[in-house]
Amino acid sequence: MIELNDIHKAFNQGQSNEYWALNGVSLTIAGRQVTALSGPSGSGKTTLLTLLGCLARPTRGRVRLREQDVSGLPERFLTDIRRRTFGFVFQQFNLVRGLSALDNVMLPAYPLGLPYGQLREKAENQLAGLDLGHRRGARVEWLSGGEQQRVAIARALINDPEVIVADEPTANLDTALSRQFLDILGRLVAEGRTVILTSHDPLVVESSVVDRVVRLRDGRLLDTAAA
Repeated sequence: MIELNDIHKAFNQGQSNEYWALNGVSLTIAGRQVTALSGPSGSGKTTLLTLLGCLARPTRGRVRLREQDVSGLPERFLTDIRRRTFGFVFQQFNLVRGLSALDNVMLPAYPLGLPYGQLREKAENQLAGLDLGHRRGARVEWLSGGEQQRVAIARALINDPEVIVADEPTANLDTALSRQFLDILGRLVAEGRTVILTSHDPLVVESSVVDRVVRLRDGRLLDTAAA
């Protein structure tokens, strides 16, 4: 589904602090599976995730999404691809304080121009599906960590994306909430979605929900074993 061919990624290129985060990574991500990118801090896993999610471009190499080369597309085209193909769950959730859970879920869908009533119904259905219907009117800062994460997942699903991209999604959760998150991942794959995440949490990497673990160190692949 997503193919990377000889990917290199540099930051501050040509400057004294030039840093190459990825060095010659070639990888294919299969659809309808959970793929975990794992490695120590500085291994390049988050940089790799941003490339897989079309949040950044490689310095060298090619990224193909459904056999289309997206490496050099103008930003406006990449924005449209991200909006329609990907849903993002960030480590800090990035919810907007002062807004309700429902309003946060609705935000990414406004650019698509759906009628407000239809959009609100979609958002309410997403929250209800994650057992948060009763909290839809609560400001996000009033929610627990697990509730905030489920709001972030509902927000990621509002545009019915094919791919869910999550960066260290259990980093701020205890064991029980991490297991709850893994259960949600299993449901997403059962719905036909693809999940790509980064994690150094053994609970995630060793989970039966994860189909494949891609291990990195120093910007290079170590192995891509099945989980």
